[in-house]
Amino acid sequence: MIYSVFSPNNKEINATVQLPASKSISNRALIIHALSYADGQIHNLADCDDTGVLVKALHSNAHIFDIGAAGTAMRFLTAFLSKIIGEWIITGSERMKQRPISILVDALNKLGAHIEYEEKEGFPPLRIHGSALQGGEIELDGSVSSQYISALLMIAPTMRDGLTLKLTGKTISKPYIYLTLKLMEDFGVKASWTDNTITILPQEYKPADYTVESDWSAASYWYQLCALSQKSEIKLLGLHKNSCQGDAKVAEIFASLGVRTKFQKNEVILTKSNELTNKLIYNFTDQPDLAQTVVVTCCFLQIPFRFSGLQSLKIKETNRVEALQNECRKLGFILEEPAGGILEWNGKRCEADSTPVIKTYEDHRMAMAFAPVCLKTGEIQIENPMVVTKSYPNYWEDLRVAGMVVIENLT
Repeated sequence: MIYSVFSPNNKEINATVQLPASKSISNRALIIHALSYADGQIHNLADCDDTGVLVKALHSNAHIFDIGAAGTAMRFLTAFLSKIIGEWIITGSERMKQRPISILVDALNKLGAHIEYEEKEGFPPLRIHGSALQGGEIELDGSVSSQYISALLMIAPTMRDGLTLKLTGKTISKPYIYLTLKLMEDFGVKASWTDNTITILPQEYKPADYTVESDWSAASYWYQLCALSQKSEIKLLGLHKNSCQGDAKVAEIFASLGVRTKFQKNEVILTKSNELTNKLIYNFTDQPDLAQTVVVTCCFLQIPFRFSGLQSLKIKETNRVEALQNECRKLGFILEEPAGGILEWNGKRCEADSTPVIKTYEDHRMAMAFAPVCLKTGEIQIENPMVVTKSYPNYWEDLRVAGMVVIENLT
């Protein structure tokens, strides 16, 4: 399936958008809620594929779980099931079977878990023999994925000896770790983080009613739409100024890309400022999920950039660095990777495809980061557009409400 996305004739966006609930918060809240073994409700839970598979698994009596392409669910459930007595198998899509998980598995096994690889060493699917975990002290490379760290932290208070986690290397995506610890605190568990060591003593989660905030990652695509439009006023509902989501940094980043943010109670209003930087240099170590959006925006605003901290993009739903290079080339932009974790564009161009079709690589963020370029090109075609259901199922409908034409291309 291919969607053709057309810009409004006046290239203006005026819309009020109810953003989806945060997938990151929802998935953590679900695991912690399950570990509390008590009443309490989670309100405004994310309605997306990733959260859906986690809900299904946590409410299932099955012993085999297929989580598809949901990387967060794979990591969080691996840790969760390792402490639930029984024998479990967790598998996923072909891409998921190519995404490494040995760092987490090795750490869990050192803490008393018994996890085996069903096929390729170091990769899903996994066979998990769940049992009570001893816990203790371990070291973990913090430069690969914060989801490994969060998975361990959430089950840490249930371990007999608790957990002392020493992070080695440069820890990436720190806001996601802080987010995990904040949610744990909201459910009654305390932790300490001193230098590179996180310590969690044995303790019990307390039941709590919890309301999930809207998703700042989803907000990024509306910042992009505002930046690429001629004129905009976009109201985004359900966001907080003092959010614990790391991707709230999008407001600061897009201030350099011509977007002004006005914070009001539980919402933000975006308008164009036309104040553009000459070149954008940014380290995405703490906000890797914003990278695709900002890369594409800079290209179409003709703003050269040098972005670092992108090492984790190669183990996401796809190799996002390579995917960005491939698809931006179709639109006439040559992106270079001078070193690992770095992507830059110095204004180098090539001839664009006459009718470019953007490949999404089973990656929701590829679809959503490229659709807004219709405001500059008039039309853009997106292949396999329904990948957006992974995190933002109403994305295409929200674009339609905002004045863009989105149609299925039957040719």
